[in-house]
Amino acid sequence: MRPEAPDVRGQRALVYSLGMEGRDLAAWLLAAGAEVVMSDTRSERQLAATGAAAPPGVTRTVVGQPLLDPAGFDLVAVSQSVLRSDRAVRRARELGIPLLSQMQLFLQLCPGRVVGITGSSGKSTTTALVGEMARVAGIDHVVGGNIGAALLGRLTEIGPATTVILEISHTQLQYTDRSPAIAAITNVTPNHLDQFTWDEYVGLKRAILLRQRLEDVAVLNVADATSRTLVPDVRGRLLRASLECAPAGDGAWLSGNAVRLRLHGHEREVVDRADIHLRGRHNLANVVMACAVAGAAGIGDAAMARGVRGFRGVPHRLEVVGSAVGATWINDSIATSPERTVAGLNAFAEPVVLLLGGREKNLPLEGLREAVRQRCRAVVCFGEAAELFRTAIGGAVGVTRTVGSLTDAVATAATLVQPGDVVLMAPAGTSFDAYPHFEARGEAFRTLVRALPGFREEVASEPPHARALGPRAGRTTHCWR
Repeated sequence: MRPEAPDVRGQRALVYSLGMEGRDLAAWLLAAGAEVVMSDTRSERQLAATGAAAPPGVTRTVVGQPLLDPAGFDLVAVSQSVLRSDRAVRRARELGIPLLSQMQLFLQLCPGRVVGITGSSGKSTTTALVGEMARVAGIDHVVGGNIGAALLGRLTEIGPATTVILEISHTQLQYTDRSPAIAAITNVTPNHLDQFTWDEYVGLKRAILLRQRLEDVAVLNVADATSRTLVPDVRGRLLRASLECAPAGDGAWLSGNAVRLRLHGHEREVVDRADIHLRGRHNLANVVMACAVAGAAGIGDAAMARGVRGFRGVPHRLEVVGSAVGATWINDSIATSPERTVAGLNAFAEPVVLLLGGREKNLPLEGLREAVRQRCRAVVCFGEAAELFRTAIGGAVGVTRTVGSLTDAVATAATLVQPGDVVLMAPAGTSFDAYPHFEARGEAFRTLVRALPGFREEVASEPPHARALGPRAGRTTHCWR
């Protein structure tokens, strides 16, 4: 029996944002009998560039101005792109108008078991990898949330036996009032401090645990300092994941050259490190987390191992575009924070020409400067934050260039490389100075690189596990109760 949907027949609904979530909400509301008006601050030109258009049946669409005042509407449906601190959202609360979000509504209506994965980094890769494990296992499943297609439009595909694997962002957690049956936090590190205080940001991640039930499962990365502080907030069963140690109780960890898993006290090896095709120690952590989550979801060991062996990553995440002018060009457009850029730099033993830029998020830059000093031959800074990043890295590298755009950055990098170099586009800033999202920036980078003289595509034939792990590979200790 499907959960009962809220009755919105005949109600006047105001939807904030014409993005994917807003359109999904509008379509659901229209199908449920509501009258829908949509509001978006972006101009018609900006919306057209993203392919955003209101679904058929929407009464009115207002764009290019502040979000409409909610007075006179019966409910407000909010996309995650609209923060709960926004004036229009605060006004709706003051007026007592009910708020709906896509994630809140989906968690309320979904008849299947939901696995939700959140974190500051690694959640997309972990979600996609768990989805691949489920596919290999032959499990009826759906992958979505912050990745994939619109959620509400897929409810008809989902039954009680379906496992729904969701990537859930902190902004989606702003508006939820319930949690998945299996909730995982990959890590919690400084991010989005241009939008939230640190305590607010941690609180959003904590919320996914606080709203679980006693029969639910939480998976935490206990190698991450902030995640460890969330252990007391776990309501149900806890699984621990770690690269640093063999955790007490159930969970997954790296032991020498193998990822191991313990469930209900039964310990075994799941996959050998040599079978992991993803670069970077951070991606090894994603594999360990995915094994813990998959184990909690009842996916068998053989399917986990086959899923890992066949997995080549997610677009825009250390994605090898190809080779040109003697260098390998890597698209890591997802690296919208300094921490993610550092993780990308640490995935390579080769000299790096780093493309750094975009719009910064008021995050610490000291670690980035040190990683640049250790890993880079040259840095090209571009976009809105170009001067800020150039100043932050100071004299950490011998060659620094500042340019206006990503187009100029690629052209400049091509003049700086030496044979055997890696050109890494891991900007440490968001794309919003020039592109609607990081995917658009990554696609632009691909296009620019493919136009370089002598470009050819490359596919790694062997897993880069030795370089991915770095100097701490293979260390296993017992810690963190």
